[in-house]
Amino acid sequence: MPNPTYILYAQHGWADINSGIGELARTVACPQAKVIVPNLGFVNTWIRIEPLIDRVEAIAHQTQTEYPDTPIRIVGHSMGGLIWLEVLARHPEWWPQIESLVLVASPVGGADLGRMFDPFEWGIGIARDLGTNRRTLAERIAAEIPTLIIAGDYDGGSDGVVPVECTKFSQASYVAVNNINHGRMKQHPAVAEIIQQFWQNSDHLCVPQPIETYCDRIIQQLQSIPGITDAHYRGFDGSEHWAQLDEGLSLRTWQNRLGIHHVFLANQSGDCLFAGFVGWPHTEALYETLWHLKQSAESFAKRQEIPAQ
Repeated sequence: MPNPTYILYAQHGWADINSGIGELARTVACPQAKVIVPNLGFVNTWIRIEPLIDRVEAIAHQTQTEYPDTPIRIVGHSMGGLIWLEVLARHPEWWPQIESLVLVASPVGGADLGRMFDPFEWGIGIARDLGTNRRTLAERIAAEIPTLIIAGDYDGGSDGVVPVECTKFSQASYVAVNNINHGRMKQHPAVAEIIQQFWQNSDHLCVPQPIETYCDRIIQQLQSIPGITDAHYRGFDGSEHWAQLDEGLSLRTWQNRLGIHHVFLANQSGDCLFAGFVGWPHTEALYETLWHLKQSAESFAKRQEIPAQ
């Protein structure tokens, strides 16, 4: 074919093949684009992510050889987005050619299902790879490549598979869509429309700012707890008050039937701003951080009570 306007890579995820994401790619691509939709095989997506990364990298490398100066656009659904984060980490020399990266329902912060299947981080199947936190990598890439996050809020905290919280990271534009489950996200017309709007003009989308507010700093501290995974908001209503923080924020905790400890950050209105959980080996680290946050807030409150000299 003549030199295409751009190359569009579209990648399916875990427990899937390329038909659904292929439909989305053909919907959003212009007629002059070269669309590449690798099929990694349903069974292969259950084993390890590394061979999948190698396969996509090889396909992209071959395409780059054929079209070395053609702009690139990337759309990844679920684990497909994680695969492309890893491919891009290997090839920063490609970054200047990439016009956009779109992550659809990708568990960048680590999938809670992965951690549930592998609570001791023994490396059980694909669970270890899906449960890995790639937020730092994603932020580094998004600082250089225009990046869009599309998350699904189907049941008040997730798309039925991927929690909303674990899709988020700074430096990227972010859009949440309601009433679309994880499987439908890869080919839904509303998702296609959002992608096309982003390609045309991203100014109207919400771009998360760098960590600046007190709430942002608290969430960052919670996300830095060893072994923590972003969680669904379920359990928040049954959680117990742990500590009062500054600016009307509060920490709440909850333990499910399996003895997995959760932490929630709430605002003064009672809205959940963050949800996370740790596996059994990291419970002590969780409460060490919570005690530190509580003591810091109490110390600050006491200083505020001291009259100025």
